[in-house]
Parts: sequence; structure tokens; C-alpha cells
Amino acid sequence: MFNLKETKMPDFNEISSKMHEKAGYKDPLAFGIARVLKNMKGESIKVDFAVVNYKNSFASAAVILHALEKNGAKLDFNSPEAVYELHGGVLNDALEPFSSLFNELDKHANVKALKCAKNAAKVDYTLDYSHSFEAVFLYDDAKPASVESVYLKLYLLSKNFVKPREICLDGAFGILPNLAWDESGEPYELEWLREHEIELKMEGKYPNIAFIDKFPRMLSHIIPSDNATRVLDSAKVRLGAHLAPGTVVMPGASYINFNAGTLGSVMVEGRISSSVRVGAGSDVGGGASILGVLSGTNGNPISVGEKCLLGANSTTGVPLGDGCIVDAGLAILEGTKVFISADNRKKLAQINKDFSFDKEIYKARELSGLNGLHFRQDSRSGQITAALSTRAIKLNESLH
Repeated sequence: MFNLKETKMPDFNEISSKMHEKAGYKDPLAFGIARVLKNMKGESIKVDFAVVNYKNSFASAAVILHALEKNGAKLDFNSPEAVYELHGGVLNDALEPFSSLFNELDKHANVKALKCAKNAAKVDYTLDYSHSFEAVFLYDDAKPASVESVYLKLYLLSKNFVKPREICLDGAFGILPNLAWDESGEPYELEWLREHEIELKMEGKYPNIAFIDKFPRMLSHIIPSDNATRVLDSAKVRLGAHLAPGTVVMPGASYINFNAGTLGSVMVEGRISSSVRVGAGSDVGGGASILGVLSGTNGNPISVGEKCLLGANSTTGVPLGDGCIVDAGLAILEGTKVFISADNRKKLAQINKDFSFDKEIYKARELSGLNGLHFRQDSRSGQITAALSTRAIKLNESLH
């Protein structure tokens, strides 16, 4: 009689250890598990990440990569990014080592996402659209080369793993397709809508298109991690915007672009353009505009410090330090000539000790990043002036 011993399957820690011993193996900078919408050509047009990981969950990454390799995928750790389809065989092999965790899935987001992907049927979206499940890995922060990697980086921003300007999105605009988005956040290719307009309308299935853009709205993908953040109009925040806890985005003239946003509780009633960072306790007044790298700053990204006030309908085209004020309706651009009196130069020098206030007239870009500046316009002469700000900027605590 043979003594048959039960074969013990390796658990996720064992598999992770073996993968890390492989020559050339590399932990990802970030990775995520996603459901991807494909067009009839098999091209990705929208990516919904169920889970995003940044500089962590390396064991889960190793198990997924092991399952991919077991099912014939050629792993590449030398490229900045890698995208793999999670078909049934891969999902089975990725889940098996985690079987001991199935009773506590809420504590293990990656395992839960894999299990949900396995349970979800791959169904057609419409006549020419389908979904697939994918694992997306970033190994280096290089220019994105795929729709999937662009979305992963946008998620990293909107989930507050990285701040604006901390991750490379060069070329992202050219990678994403321009799409029509309906009220529920689902995209349609423009040409597809044109081709199927007659049958869709005759069948009463023509979608209610809300906007046309390359970027979806943040709230269609991500809910802020805190209960203090408020966004009163989803159209005002693109995916890839960074909203620190306590940020309030009012309706009307407010707007936050991708790769831009707030670093603390901020009242936003104006426009925060791409690459702009706004510090905690600041107030971007109604209709105020902070110029982005593509809108008049000669490629120089702008930061607004903490406890600043940008008055209604003002324009800011230079970086501001902490405690600055730009009066309502005033435009402070790089070439704006600013007068500072001798008395105010002396006062400002006390809080900006590394700057030499040695003249009366400055171009605004020369004052970039200085603290405590209050920009005004003389109502009689029209001259733009800067003085030491004596006003304490305090947000309404009941609104944050």
C-alpha cells in the first residue's frame, strides 16, 4: 500500500520569496488591478482601477506576476511599465496562494479585487465594446506609453499617493482618446456615435452625453478618502486632480485640472490650472485664475503658499509664498511692474531674509515665492504695489 501524502500548495509568502530571488526581478513603483473598456479594435479607452498600490503590497505583486509567468506571459522588468491581461487561468493561479485569506477579504484589497474579477462575467458593453481585466505595473516614473499607465498615474494623484508635479505625465494628453462621456461616466467613441446614431435613436438608446474630453471626471472614479472634502459639481474636477482632505470646491467658476490641486484644506472658487499647487488654509476666490504651465507662465509651474488669499477675479502668474494676498480683479503676471516703498521693503526683508530688497520697482517674477506680499493697485495712479500683508487669512471652519 502506498502512503500518499497530501501535497501542500505554496502560500503567497513562499511564492513572493521565490520571485524575489529571480535574477532581474524588480518590485514595482506602483501597480493596480483594473477593468478596462476596449473598442472594436481592441484598444483601451477607459480604465477603472479597483485597487491601486504605491510603494507597497510587493507580495501581492509578486504572486500576480508569478501567475502571469506560469500562464505564458513574458515578464519585463526593464521597461518603465507593463500591462498584462488577467484571464481565467491567471486569476485562478493568482488566487490559489491567497486561499487562507478568503474569509477576511475586506482586509486584503488586492485579493478581493482578483476574486471579484474572477466572479465577474466578461460581457459586451454595447455592439462594439467589451471589457477585460488587467494588471498594470509601473517600474520607473517615465513618460507613460499606454492608456493604462496614464490612468494609473491619474489615480495615484487623485488618491493622494503623490502630489502634483511629483509624477511624470509628459505626453499623457496625446495618449488618451477624445471621448463622449454620458451622465453615468461611461465613454463612447465619437466616430462610433456617428456611425450608430440612427439605430441608437430609433431604439431609444442614444446616450445622454454630458461632455466631450480626454479626461473623465474624478468623482466618476474616486471618492475622497475623508468626509470633510466637498465637491459641489463633479464637472469641476478632472481625474488626476489632487484634493487634500478638507478641500471644498464650490460650483460656478471653480475648476481643478489634472496634475494640480491642494495640499491642505483650501476653499476653491476659482481655477487651479495644471501643475499648480495650493497650500493649506488658502482661499482661491470666485473666478480667480492661477495660470498653469501651458497658459502664460513660460513653463514655470506655480505654487501658492499657505494661508493666501486670491481675490475674486484675480489672476496669478507667479509663485506665491505663505500669507500672500492678491486683491480682487488684479492680474499679477511675470512681467508686471510692482512698486514697493522703502518702509515695506524693510518690513518684508524681516520675513524674507534671503532676498535683497534693493530697489523700488520689481518685475513680479523677481518676487516669486516670497512670503507676506499683499499686491494692490493704487486707485489713483493705477500703479501695482506690494506691501507687507497684515491680514490673517482664516478659512470658515464651519465650511471645512
